[in-house]
Amino acid sequence: MTGAPTPSPALARQQFRLRPPPLPEPRGPLSAAVTARLRGTDAGSTPLPVPSPDNRSPYGDDLQLALYILYELHYQGFHDVPDSLEWDSGLLACRGAMEEVFLGALRRDVPIDDAETAEQALDELQLEPVGDDGTGVSYFLRDEGTLDHVRAYAAARSLYHLKEADPHAWVIPRLHGRAKAAMVAVEFDEFGGGRADEIHAQLFADLMEDLRLDTTYGHYVDAAPAEMLATVNLMSLFGLHRALRAALVGHFAAVEVTSSPGSRRLAEAMRRVGAGPAAVRFYTEHVTADAVHEQVVRHDVVGGLLEGEPHLDADVVFGIHATTHLENRLADRLLTAWREGATGLRGDWPTASERRRSA
Repeated sequence: MTGAPTPSPALARQQFRLRPPPLPEPRGPLSAAVTARLRGTDAGSTPLPVPSPDNRSPYGDDLQLALYILYELHYQGFHDVPDSLEWDSGLLACRGAMEEVFLGALRRDVPIDDAETAEQALDELQLEPVGDDGTGVSYFLRDEGTLDHVRAYAAARSLYHLKEADPHAWVIPRLHGRAKAAMVAVEFDEFGGGRADEIHAQLFADLMEDLRLDTTYGHYVDAAPAEMLATVNLMSLFGLHRALRAALVGHFAAVEVTSSPGSRRLAEAMRRVGAGPAAVRFYTEHVTADAVHEQVVRHDVVGGLLEGEPHLDADVVFGIHATTHLENRLADRLLTAWREGATGLRGDWPTASERRRSA
C-alpha cells in the first residue's frame, strides 16, 4: 500500500500559500465584532458597529485590523471562515463605513496642490539625498541594522510581500490600451514570468527562510503594528474601488520609482548582517527589475492612463502622496523603536518560538 504522493519541490516550496491563516486576535471593539461575525459566534443577530466619520483613530490598531481582516476575505481568506462571507452585505456595509473614515483621514492629511501633476510628483520621488546619506529605514538597516532589525523588518513586510503584486492586479480590468498592456507586462514579471519559483512572493518566502522566519501566509499579522496594516490596506482600498483606479496606479508608480535605490541599500544590509543568499537575492532582483519597471510604469502605465483619461491626473498624485504618507508613518514607528532598543513590532516579539527558530 502506498502513502500519499510526495509533493514536487516547487509545490513544497509554495506550501505557505496553501493554508488560509487563522483569524488574528482582535485589538478593539471593531475588530472584535468583525472576528465574532466571521467565527459565527454572534449568529449575525447583533448589528456590526459602524465607526463615525470623525473617528479619532483612523490609523489606529482596531480600525486598521478590522479593515485588514475584511479585505483579506478577497485574497486568501481565513481558516474555518466560509468563503461565502466575502460578499456578506453586513460585512460590506461595515467595511464601507471604515473605508470612509480611512479615506477621509488620508484626504485630510495628504494635501494636494491643484497645480501638481503626476509627472512632477514622480520626479520628486526620484530625488535621492546627496551623498546617499538619508535617514530612512533602508539607510538605517544598511548602516546600523542588526540581524534582529532585519528579521523584524521582514516579519512586518511579509504582510504585503507574501502577496506581492496581488493588490495591484485589481486595476488591470479598469485600464485600457497602452496602460493595460504595460501594467500586465510589469505584473507578469512580478508573478515570475511564468515560473512559479520566481514569483516575487515566493522569493520573499525564500528570504524569510534565510532569516529563519515562519513563511506561513499571514503568520505575523498579530505582530504587525497598525502602521504596517495601513500600508497594506491602502492598496486594497484603492484596488477594490473603480473610482480609485488612478490612485492605485499612483501607488504602483510610487512603489516602482522608489524600489530600485531602496532595494540596493537593503541588499547591502542583508550582506552585511549575513542574512543569506536568498535574502540578498530578493533585493538584488528588485534593483534590476524595478529600474526597468519604473520607466514602463511612468511612461506607459501612468502616461497611457492619463492620455485617455487626463481628468484622473489629480487622483494619480493623491495615490503617490498617500503612499508616501503611510510609508513615512511606518518608517517613523520602526526607526523610533529601533533607536530605543525595541523591535517596532507589537507584543513580546520575538516570541519564544521565534527565538528557538533563529537560534
